[in-house]
Amino acid sequence: MDAMKSKWYNVESVPESHIFGIENRPGNESIPLCDTIPIIDLANSDTNQTVDKIVQASQEYGFFQVINHGVGEDVIGEAVKVLEELFMQPFEEISKEANANGWVYMGSTTSTPKGAHLWRDNLKHPCHPLEESMQHWPQYPTRYREVVARYIEGIRGLSLRVLQAICEGLGLEKGYLGGMSQVQFVTASNYPPCPDPSLTLGLLGHLDHSLITILFQNVGGLQVMKDGKWMGVDVVPNAFVVNIGTQIQIISNGKLTSAEHRVVTNPKEGRTSIATFINPMPDCIIEPAKLLVNEANPPLYPSLSFKEFVNVSKPFGPFTHALQNVVPSKIN
Repeated sequence: MDAMKSKWYNVESVPESHIFGIENRPGNESIPLCDTIPIIDLANSDTNQTVDKIVQASQEYGFFQVINHGVGEDVIGEAVKVLEELFMQPFEEISKEANANGWVYMGSTTSTPKGAHLWRDNLKHPCHPLEESMQHWPQYPTRYREVVARYIEGIRGLSLRVLQAICEGLGLEKGYLGGMSQVQFVTASNYPPCPDPSLTLGLLGHLDHSLITILFQNVGGLQVMKDGKWMGVDVVPNAFVVNIGTQIQIISNGKLTSAEHRVVTNPKEGRTSIATFINPMPDCIIEPAKLLVNEANPPLYPSLSFKEFVNVSKPFGPFTHALQNVVPSKIN
């Protein structure tokens, strides 16, 4: 095998280590694309309409897509390209550099709470403070730091616009969410073509425990739970998928919802995704905004420090289960 070929190259069958139990497999059932998840044009001059669309989507789906968002197509394209080059390096070389520099690389041998391994490679590293963090990012490809830093700067601007729209929609003071937020970390994934997508998963169903998550996907695979059924999220050229994290669900006191989602594999195409997680500062308190609670609308969630929140919001834990079972209330 060529030294630059991924270990996934020319895989002909799904190894037993990657086969999930029947209760977690995608199976052979055809999952429809959800053509009603809103695609929101951020260049729309009617800002009130944009805010209304974001809030409605955040209540109904916990997901929406944005176009004309201000992040250049060339910036996105270069970020995807440099990540594809990184993932083509030998596993041992990537792991060695990750261990030496303090970022995380999880190859396909990383098991999940459900026993099987995910059909993906994944890297994760912090992004804040940007100048300090990028000194520990991957050194190869050599332009990785420059390219990904431009991407993160673009995402930072986009995240502030989205969070401000959510503030306006909830009736919170300007900057309530943006002032507490940072692009805390990025996680990028390589999902190779899979010979039998019915047996394995790229990513298990889960909630994102962020304020919001901003995702770019170049090939379909993302699925969202809607009314007890999985629905596919279509790929819109040069668009970002935005999903509401559990922190916004708490801050909004259940008015906005964080939706369960997963990633399935593709038999013909490889998929590269870049997810940026917008989180608050470590000294923040995660709690329902005081403007949104009163005697008629008591707080649905306890006040937690960010550290406490991280400790109790583990995937598949009781806190996650409780969040999934709170029915969002409409904004008055």
